[in-house]
Amino acid sequence: MKILTAKLDPVRAVSGSWQQQMKWAIRDGQALRRAVGLAESQENQPKAASAFPVFAPLPFVSRIKPGDIDDPLLKQILPVVAEDDRLPGFQNDPLEESASTLSPGLLQKYQNRVLMVSTGACAIHCRYCFRREFPYSDSPTSPMQWEPAIEKIKADANVDEVILSGGDPLTIVDDHLIGLIDRLESIPHVKRLRFHTRLPIMIPQRVTERLTERLQRFDGQVLMVVHSNHANEIDEHVAAAIADLKTAGVTLLNQSVLLKGINDDADTLVGLSNRLLEIGVLPYYLHQLDRVTGVGHFEVPRERGVELIAQIRTRLSGYAVPRYVKEEPGEPNKTVWA
Repeated sequence: MKILTAKLDPVRAVSGSWQQQMKWAIRDGQALRRAVGLAESQENQPKAASAFPVFAPLPFVSRIKPGDIDDPLLKQILPVVAEDDRLPGFQNDPLEESASTLSPGLLQKYQNRVLMVSTGACAIHCRYCFRREFPYSDSPTSPMQWEPAIEKIKADANVDEVILSGGDPLTIVDDHLIGLIDRLESIPHVKRLRFHTRLPIMIPQRVTERLTERLQRFDGQVLMVVHSNHANEIDEHVAAAIADLKTAGVTLLNQSVLLKGINDDADTLVGLSNRLLEIGVLPYYLHQLDRVTGVGHFEVPRERGVELIAQIRTRLSGYAVPRYVKEEPGEPNKTVWA
């Protein structure tokens, strides 16, 4: 695979199909530094980057301020040596998802809804990813391998919502993804289909006419939870992709992760909520960091998170304030902290 070796070409960042953008994505920490106008540095190459390599699509990278090592978008994707630290309380499966597995690729954490790990592929490798150690090799990788999970869903009439996750479900090509949507739509008790995805933010070209047309025809409710942590992630191309999803009748929500040095201040969170509302996305959750191995340097204390919610509540309408939540293994719902 060709690795980008020069500064980013802004034209290439907005051209081509979403599949081409996946192929063009930067896959090396030093190449990422060069693309954003930073000098190479051997001192900032963690061992963790070998197991969890850089993957950064050009549309997202183009929004990073050149030459700024503290850019909040860059800090989400650039490996640092702190990832090699092994801190107490951090583990490979912080949410104990292995205990929630019904069949390969199918998890049930809460009543009435199941989560399909439909693919291990992502449009970006976020350095704080709680599934960076997930055993994707045990999950389905093709439509035929989804069948056991679909049969489990069909057999449980209490399941009325299916959550497509991953990886990122929108990395699945339209032929296969639409086939999966068709199979789930054919199950009478499935009333809602929810996508958790960063693709409309990372590579807005992924919101194709074929995809939106199929979502619009779904016999039930379609929800899409996009994952944006900072207002700078949302440019005019992202806004256009979101508009196409809204036209298709998709309910759009956002969940963020509270990240040290990225969005742990009131001005940033207020700016994100306002930008989301401008494009028609409702702020939904502000997640406490899941304590997976290697991400401790991103953690913000609970007390600080509660304080931030109190601050932004004085500056925003109630509907614009996300709930500050923590996912606790084995609990019947997310714990709301503020």
